[in-house]
Amino acid sequence: MSDPKPETAAAPAAVPVLKKLHIKTYGCQMNVYDSERMAEAMGAEGYVLTDLAEEADMVLLNTCHIREKAAEKVYHELGRLRPLKDANPDLKIGVAGCVAQAEGQEIRRRMPLVDLVVGSQSYHKLPAMARAVEQGKKPVDTDFPVEDKFEHLPERPVQARPSAFLTVQEGCDKFCAFCVVPYTRGAEVSRPAARILGEARKLVEKGVREITLLGQNVNAYHGEGEDGTWSLARLVRALAKIEGLDRIRYTTSHPNDMEDDLIAAHGDEPKLMPYLHLPVQSGSDRILKAMNRKHTAAEYIRLIERIRAARPDLVLSGDFIVGFPGETDADFEETMELVRKVGYGAAYTFKYSARPGTPAAERKDAVPAEVAEARLRRLQELTISQQRATQDAMVGRECTVLFEKPGRWEGQWIGKSDYLQAVFVKGEGLAPGMLARVRIVGAGPNSLEGELI
Repeated sequence: MSDPKPETAAAPAAVPVLKKLHIKTYGCQMNVYDSERMAEAMGAEGYVLTDLAEEADMVLLNTCHIREKAAEKVYHELGRLRPLKDANPDLKIGVAGCVAQAEGQEIRRRMPLVDLVVGSQSYHKLPAMARAVEQGKKPVDTDFPVEDKFEHLPERPVQARPSAFLTVQEGCDKFCAFCVVPYTRGAEVSRPAARILGEARKLVEKGVREITLLGQNVNAYHGEGEDGTWSLARLVRALAKIEGLDRIRYTTSHPNDMEDDLIAAHGDEPKLMPYLHLPVQSGSDRILKAMNRKHTAAEYIRLIERIRAARPDLVLSGDFIVGFPGETDADFEETMELVRKVGYGAAYTFKYSARPGTPAAERKDAVPAEVAEARLRRLQELTISQQRATQDAMVGRECTVLFEKPGRWEGQWIGKSDYLQAVFVKGEGLAPGMLARVRIVGAGPNSLEGELI
């Protein structure tokens, strides 16, 4: 009889190797949301986020094509990543978003170190593209797919913050003469209402108390509902019925899509916060026509009057472009006058920059750079003074603050007012996700100081 074989210990189960993903996000809230969804998609492939590109296994640049020299800035960033790639040939580098959508194969031609290029409508394909890279391929996908990318993305994980973005609409059909969005994001598409409501409920179950609805032209939302097409106002009212969801916001809007039911919602739906971003771009009818905005300055002002009649305490923000081709001193002064009439709590002001492929880029009547710079300084002086007046007017008032995170000092917490202002408060028992009434006792240019009531 032979000796029994000695027992051998069972091999330990393989421990999955976590890979690190670094995402650098450019641009608007839509891109912030997209980056979150990219991270979630790659999480299913074993990737965890890192703040350091130097320790990453994959670096994604989620790009924006709105501002001047956007593509060149991306190429510059890729150049900065080259030493990391040289030191670690296994490092994967991807370009996503609107520059990827616009540049496509040109990125691969100019920057061979890039392993994948994915457009803003195809990032749900990132996991498959990453696997293709592992097989030695260099995929490029800048199509506008027929399928809904949101249906292919994983369920959202537990939120670390009490506020969340939720995309409800993408693309734009307005074709403003200066804007690349219709070319990089495609035509207006609205997500079905049921899917939005389902995602919102899951976010609330995970601790979210405030949702900001996103869209390139969010108030153009017309999504499929169980009984026909829903407007943004109807979607807001349905979201407001979700228990535990305390605040609703939306951005970015177009004046021509500010329908009566949405104006009414600002007056009678308490969960819809009293802050509205409504870009006008110019106060000159001549320039608005050249921009293809399809509204006049007077129509915009009457619209603001109607919205404020519905919600008198509403704080308004806007976008302005100075130095648009052909803009005269008189045109610019009309913009200044519109700003004085409206009174903004915040404003985003820019010098015009030509975006390749847009109608405005073909114009030959450019405003001299020094003239545009001088106009921008004057406009910023005015809008900053209005913002400061809005902040100062809060002193002595009460508001509700949604607390988000600890501040720099012991016992200090940072939150957002109803009007989207940053508020610093010292108090016991505060925690992320708490809503509390606060009396404002101090105001700075960009934040407020409050005391718990």
